[in-house]
Amino acid sequence: MAKAGHKGRHQTSKGQQGRAPGDAPRAREPDWVVVGLALLGAGISLYLALAGWLDSGLGLCAEGGGCDRIRASRWSALLGLPVALWGAAFYLLVAGVAYRMRPGLKRWRRVALLVVVGLVFSLYLTGAGILALGAVCPGCLASLATMVALFGATLLRRPASAPGVPWGQWWGQNLIVVILVVGATHLYYSDLLLGRDTQRLEDLAVHLEATGAEYYGAYWCPSCQRQERLFGSAADHLPFIECSPGGQGTPMTRRCAQAGIESYPTWIIDGRRYTGVQTPEDLARYSGFDG
Repeated sequence: MAKAGHKGRHQTSKGQQGRAPGDAPRAREPDWVVVGLALLGAGISLYLALAGWLDSGLGLCAEGGGCDRIRASRWSALLGLPVALWGAAFYLLVAGVAYRMRPGLKRWRRVALLVVVGLVFSLYLTGAGILALGAVCPGCLASLATMVALFGATLLRRPASAPGVPWGQWWGQNLIVVILVVGATHLYYSDLLLGRDTQRLEDLAVHLEATGAEYYGAYWCPSCQRQERLFGSAADHLPFIECSPGGQGTPMTRRCAQAGIESYPTWIIDGRRYTGVQTPEDLARYSGFDG
């Protein structure tokens, strides 16, 4: 018994010697700054997702304006779900990590990695809206601003006393993350992964124009954006006729008025009129395209 007691005391002493003075388990102390910003971002994203689901207008967004054009574009969804819904889940994940994990370098690393990924993804989508659609969404910009604030707060709150990775190495590692995120995102939203036969769609679009088909619409029309999204990069070859170059609420062009256009999009193929978004398969059948 005496030997066992002596052995137990020896193990306890050895365990205490193997632990550095500052390595004692720390109580859970949520990073309330990060938690608060992440919850704000989740609220914004949930609002955007709900507005899209209800098909209702967004505050500070004119009907048919930038918000509608972005919601009708390919960049509004990811893996079949609204991007805004993914954004809300992402913000909640950041909030959960900042709330549940104990303070220290491990928590900071996880939060920093998540925030870098979120910031790059937000910048990519914002750039796509501006460059490809010529549109911005106030709600999307608010989410981006929240992500920028999260990024800044994360950098400023790195544990100074923790023996972490040198800043140069940290930025190098995250540069790799940035490249991977941008590359994967761009590949997903390109025609390569959209499941479309781009050449066949381009042939159909050329056939429609060659046979005298007419596609009436407006650049600000959400349904027209959905119509063109079905054709991907081949949409540039569609026989599109702009009916409202001055924007929503301006007079219709003479050509469209004479054609009796009442809604967008409207197709006239072989003298027959088709309103609403038409699938490529239907357009091929209407125009006699066998592909």
